[in-house]
Amino acid sequence: MDTIIPFEGIGASVRRKEDLRFLSGRGHYTDDINRPGQTYAWFLRSPHAHARIRAIDLAAARAMPGVIAIFTGEDMAADKIGGVPCGWQIHNKDGSPMAEPPHPVLAQGKVRFVGDAVALVVATTRPQARDAAEAIIVDYDVLPAAADMHQAQAPGAPAVHDDIPSNICYDWHIGDKATTDAAFANAKHVVKFELVNNRLIPNAMEPRAAIGDYDPTTDEHTLYTTSQNPHVIRLLMGAFVLNIPESKLRVVAPDVGGGFGSKIFHYIEEAAVTWAAAKVNLPIKWTADRTESFMTDAHGRDHITQAELALDEEGTFLGLRVVTQANMGAYLSTFATSVPTYLYATLLAGCYQTPTIYAQVKAVFTNTVPVDAYRGAGRPEATFLIERLVDVAARETGIDKIAIRRKNFIRPDQFPYQTPVALQYDSGDYFSTLDMAMKASDWAGFEARRAEAAKQGKLRGIGISTYLEACGIAPSAVVGALGARAGLYEVGVIRVHPTGSVTVLTGTHSHGQGHETTLAQLVSDRLGVPVANVDIVHGDTAKVPFGMGTYGSRSLAVGGSAMVKAMDKIVAKAKRIAAHLMEADVADIEFDRGTFRVAGTDKTKSLTDISLAAYVPHNYPIEEIEPGLEETAFYDPKNFTYPGGCHIAEVEIEIETGIVSMVNFTAVDDVGRVINPMIVEGQVQGGVAQGIGQALLEACVYDAQGQLISGSMMDYTMPRADDLAPVSVATHTTLCTHNPLGVKGCGEVGAIGSPPAVINAVVDALRDYGVRHVEMPATPAKIWSIIHANAPRMAAE
Repeated sequence: MDTIIPFEGIGASVRRKEDLRFLSGRGHYTDDINRPGQTYAWFLRSPHAHARIRAIDLAAARAMPGVIAIFTGEDMAADKIGGVPCGWQIHNKDGSPMAEPPHPVLAQGKVRFVGDAVALVVATTRPQARDAAEAIIVDYDVLPAAADMHQAQAPGAPAVHDDIPSNICYDWHIGDKATTDAAFANAKHVVKFELVNNRLIPNAMEPRAAIGDYDPTTDEHTLYTTSQNPHVIRLLMGAFVLNIPESKLRVVAPDVGGGFGSKIFHYIEEAAVTWAAAKVNLPIKWTADRTESFMTDAHGRDHITQAELALDEEGTFLGLRVVTQANMGAYLSTFATSVPTYLYATLLAGCYQTPTIYAQVKAVFTNTVPVDAYRGAGRPEATFLIERLVDVAARETGIDKIAIRRKNFIRPDQFPYQTPVALQYDSGDYFSTLDMAMKASDWAGFEARRAEAAKQGKLRGIGISTYLEACGIAPSAVVGALGARAGLYEVGVIRVHPTGSVTVLTGTHSHGQGHETTLAQLVSDRLGVPVANVDIVHGDTAKVPFGMGTYGSRSLAVGGSAMVKAMDKIVAKAKRIAAHLMEADVADIEFDRGTFRVAGTDKTKSLTDISLAAYVPHNYPIEEIEPGLEETAFYDPKNFTYPGGCHIAEVEIEIETGIVSMVNFTAVDDVGRVINPMIVEGQVQGGVAQGIGQALLEACVYDAQGQLISGSMMDYTMPRADDLAPVSVATHTTLCTHNPLGVKGCGEVGAIGSPPAVINAVVDALRDYGVRHVEMPATPAKIWSIIHANAPRMAAE
């Protein structure tokens, strides 16, 4: 009896291959790596947000047990070590380049945020390194701090960087101001709104870690690091910081326990341990503790925005004006400058036919941790602004919140749709995802549930978010013209071994998304190879030709497309071999999931037959075809991809305590073709959990002196299981029209669509209290204050 091989290709819910090692404790993370003769690093960090360094006394520290070396910024300057570069240049309204201050690996002359690295201690053990760091004496001249954007822009504000007295990195704009102003002049309704997108602190399961190793016999440097982006780290660190040829620098990112964007960037610790390892000729290992992570990992969001929406008498959108201030922190992180510009302002059309948009963005330096991309990166900020603004517009014009959305949606027959802020959407169906979500959430039955909650003394609300995002940042020529200092293509290498198993080398990186399964499914679907026989290799610059890592939900849309191109080359070559073996014309060879057939006959060859012939070329057209079966392809996308959908949140509020409880959450997303439904569902649920965290719980807080108040899990509230609700996930597919897979991306949709849905639900629950808006996070204290401030008015009514 023939063995039935289960279908494992596109559309199958294949269990994740990688979970066995993760769930059994056999993962191989950076902190699991130990090199022979390894030493340990500890960074002395500034306790002040802003201070000049008068002197550093290392004498006592150097005499401590186990201390091998101590380095400061002066040592790095003496070696002509460069600063950490910014990867995206933005230009001001007048065309001048942004302010781009140097970011030294170790502070030189001045510290600019609490946590700024002042010295690196290398010792035999980690405790010895920490003890020696505590013995270092730094003479600081403490300066006033610009702890937030208001302080930083006030007259006479302290300059974070002495040569940038205004603290402004750039003042940028997009859109047609004159046309937008004219639309407002002719509007029947103008809805004005101000909101804050709260600063967040990423908290991956695994803190950042780095190991620097140096081989003096070959003059080769190796960095093991928790990174989403090993090739870019090699490029930035080698070329701009340490001046090491790429042929002499290897970067390895093994298993990485979560990133959410915070591990995209080149951090100073990576450069420091790589450089210092060569100085002491010993491997050096650094692993952050959670306190270090809170005050050194790049933070996310932190926008203050004023927005205006112009509408005609029937509620048709006429124009949108937006003024945003975006916090950069003390230095420019790798992609920080692009987040509030090309990843935010270009998405302000959302899924609506807004004819004209004008946005201004001012980026501000403050004495805080640098701010950069965090799950969604600009898209959550844009979506929150739009979806809150649409709800406010519905309320103030008296138009139903669903009706106003339907009226202004881009229709399916309008694609491709050119927005007034640069992007052209290729496909979408926002009506269908809205209808599906409303049905799945029982929108029609909500008022009965509200009435029942009222009988229990609770306030119940329902909120909707119809969102759109952009993924797979591209193409390289376009982003290069916009200031990106790297290409954004991807590479795929398909290596078919003699007996038919396959190794895939990809420049993307998996840090929890399930690439080892999903990418293997692409191979299974195209080549007919069982998923178990497909090995996915990533995260090592010595093995993968080149690649741009994983962020912006690009892995399938860009990395998967490169794999498809490489597999097409494999099939084309294999057909020529099959034609020779079966004495047929190449044009008559058909291929379907592992089997080559001469059209109209029963003559067949398996992929294994072909691969064996390719490596053992006894009967082979050697004069026409090279031996072996391995192909490489690069893919540079023609456009972004545009996932979209509808999220609906339902909440209850306890009047006595102000506690907001999630009751239900519905997500219907269009992520293009779905490769693995189970993985998509998990990605959406995880993103929704992070979105709920931002909406209800998480807030990074600094005091007026720039001290991080929310610097631990005791003060920064991460969502737990009982803070969440059942998340119902469904998909509706419109295919991406410009990549071979038709995929759009799913990794960020949950974090993008959920925050406005939750806050819209909270505001809906408080509708009888005259509440127009609630800033994130909607904490119990905030909600209790709103309820009790309005209680006298409610009693009078």
